[in-house]
Amino acid sequence: MQAITLSAVLLVLTSLAGCAVEPWVKPYERAKLADPIMSFSRNPVADSYLHHVYQARESARGAEGGQGGGCGCN
Repeated sequence: MQAITLSAVLLVLTSLAGCAVEPWVKPYERAKLADPIMSFSRNPVADSYLHHVYQARESARGAEGGQGGGCGCN
């Protein structure tokens, strides 16, 4: 019975050891992740505008997770 209890306590302790508070990415490493080459598109502002135009033209505002509201006139 003691072996089962000991193994259960060890299992719980090892699973809690993975819950560290320390961040995985250090502040000095974040500059590498903010590099424009890491983005999905080359020009996110233009892509956002084209997505807005598409939603206004197709009358599908919000169907693809778009932001905002109104008639899409602007």
